[in-house]
Amino acid sequence: MSAEAGVGVGASLWRLPAMRALVGATTLGFVSYCLTLASLPAYAVAGGASPDTAGVVTAVFLLVTVAVQSSVPALTARFGLGPVLAAGLLALGAPAPLYVLGDGVLWLSAVSAVRGAGFAVLTVLGATLAAQVAPLERRGESIGLYGLAIAVPNLVAVPTGVALVLDGHAAVLSWLAAVPVLALPLLPVLTRTVRWEPGARTSSRAAVRAALAPSAVLFVVTLAGGGLVTFLPIERPDGLLATAALLVFGVTGALTRWRAGLLADRLGTGRLLPVTLLVGAAGLAVVALGLSTGDAVVLLGAALFGAGYGAVQNLTLVTAFARAGEGGATTASALWNASFDAGTAIGALALGLVAAGVGLSWTYLLVAAVLVAALPVARAATSTATRPA
Repeated sequence: MSAEAGVGVGASLWRLPAMRALVGATTLGFVSYCLTLASLPAYAVAGGASPDTAGVVTAVFLLVTVAVQSSVPALTARFGLGPVLAAGLLALGAPAPLYVLGDGVLWLSAVSAVRGAGFAVLTVLGATLAAQVAPLERRGESIGLYGLAIAVPNLVAVPTGVALVLDGHAAVLSWLAAVPVLALPLLPVLTRTVRWEPGARTSSRAAVRAALAPSAVLFVVTLAGGGLVTFLPIERPDGLLATAALLVFGVTGALTRWRAGLLADRLGTGRLLPVTLLVGAAGLAVVALGLSTGDAVVLLGAALFGAGYGAVQNLTLVTAFARAGEGGATTASALWNASFDAGTAIGALALGLVAAGVGLSWTYLLVAAVLVAALPVARAATSTATRPA
């Protein structure tokens, strides 16, 4: 894999056709994912499911994603970048209208399982391409733009999906979630302008070891995020607070995931990752406090947590690629994405069981403590990658 030529220092990365194509395909894919992330559990509860089991729908989607992600490098090596990415976009988008046929947990989970396989392809190949379409010294910026293509859908589509379901418009949600199929015309640009070399020069085992620590930090942060987006709408089903909090969460997450890449290129990740992890922990603790004190406090906590959540995503991905090296990029991407999705899935499922016993506020406080406990792992992750690779 190699970066495109033709972009100088200080020039906009938007000059690269592959960057524009990657951002477009990623945005459409994540619009579909984000529309259904928090809304399907609420849809299931509206259909009669128990609140503490509604997260099964999200968990199934993401567990299938995690299971398939490890096979994406081999599939791409055998069939090529274009066909595998096209199949992934189709699997993610085409089944989504079937959600309208039923609101039972079993049916929603079955449709989500197919979509999860497509999401696995998009996440692994998208992250790998983000590290390759720009010059090495601008990798953080490139990953920041890729992160923005993920964060903007999180900003807009998560609260939109929740609002549509709570207002009784599940059919509209289902058809909107089919938008990944519109990304298919963008794929020829990627296949023409990015030279894909599937044969890694770094062993998979070595790449996994290199990416393990940053992926572990990402896991605990996305576990917290899965718990926030899944259970806040259920805790406050009137829709107003949940929608506003998820919107604020998305705004700050989008901004920090984008700008953290530029800072990483200049400063490295060693000073940034521990600080942003602490910001996320503080934000989740404030959300917990706000659930018993006032809506304004919840919104403040959502803003802080979003800031940490977005920055940690960018910084851990930059760190994972720096530690794994050029030849281990696809394997590092698979592990990073598996950690992202496993964390979100466990947050959507296990935290519901914890909340059933101790309440959502105490659950969020416990998870905030887990984020603080992960600080030594964050320091270890950046100890050999404090400067851009």
